[in-house]
Amino acid sequence: MTRYIAGRVLVLGVLLFGLLCITFVISHVIPGDPARLAAGPDASDAMVRTLRAQYGLDRPLGAQFVVYTRGLLRGDFGLSLRSRNAVAEDLARFFPNTLELVTLSLLLAIVVGVPLGMLSAVYRDTWIDHWSRVMSVSGVAVPAFWLGLMLQLVIALHLGWLPLGGRLNLTTALPQPITHLLLVDATLRGEWATLGDGLRHAVLPVVTLCFPALASILRVNRAEMIETLHQDYILNARAQGLGGVRVVAKYALRNAMIPTLTMIGLRYGWMLGGTLLVESVFDWPGIGLYAVNSALSSDFVPVMGVTLVIGLNFMLANLLVDLGYAWLDPRLRRTAA
Repeated sequence: MTRYIAGRVLVLGVLLFGLLCITFVISHVIPGDPARLAAGPDASDAMVRTLRAQYGLDRPLGAQFVVYTRGLLRGDFGLSLRSRNAVAEDLARFFPNTLELVTLSLLLAIVVGVPLGMLSAVYRDTWIDHWSRVMSVSGVAVPAFWLGLMLQLVIALHLGWLPLGGRLNLTTALPQPITHLLLVDATLRGEWATLGDGLRHAVLPVVTLCFPALASILRVNRAEMIETLHQDYILNARAQGLGGVRVVAKYALRNAMIPTLTMIGLRYGWMLGGTLLVESVFDWPGIGLYAVNSALSSDFVPVMGVTLVIGLNFMLANLLVDLGYAWLDPRLRRTAA
């Protein structure tokens, strides 16, 4: 198992380096002069040249890549031309908000999607199954940004039940950081008013980001449960008098969860990338909104940093999924050994 994990980590490093190369090349060949945009429309050519030399943009592309890679090994993601801040500091400030949003959305999708998929398979062709299939199709067909705008229009503007966007009210102070996760820090500090305000602001973006993932998890879990419930060992367990709940929950669901776990791991990575639109709609201060603002300013260094962080988390999620396979299926543990 140790050799298996070491091999997966090595593959992860190769993939991350490939992502670095592709991102670096794409960000440097797109049209536009970031130094000119950062200097402003009234800047002279001399000021633009000075700024370009200050950030190393006047060097050959290969030299820029070497400098950037060496900086990454030291944890230095470079400087933002737009904010003049270190990208690593910006990522440390914005990424916890995105991580909190994605984690809450994925947990909600799992908690709702897996039981619904199981019930839909057990009570096939009943009203539960029909309702679940409508939800799964809608989750794939409805664009996330449109759903977010409709939730804002109906829930926030028309009914006034929840805030329109943002992370907290302007009058609510951030808790003293412990984990840099707002809801966790507010809980640990006992600041219940801040916790309640944070949860109210999180409801609409969490539901918007969760809906496509919930639909995919529900659909995959339902299909696998239907197939598993017709396997010989399930029929044999029922013939021996085992209770229906025990057969479904202990035997059928455990085997059906292996493909579902794959979908959960993939959805985690897709949700990290999908926060760009959701965070823009709800003005959520995460790395998605940070990347959008940087891209609009042709500030490619933060965009590369965001891409690498999302890619690394996506790869780590798939590594955890592979380890989850070994926990669900003992045959994989014996093969790895």
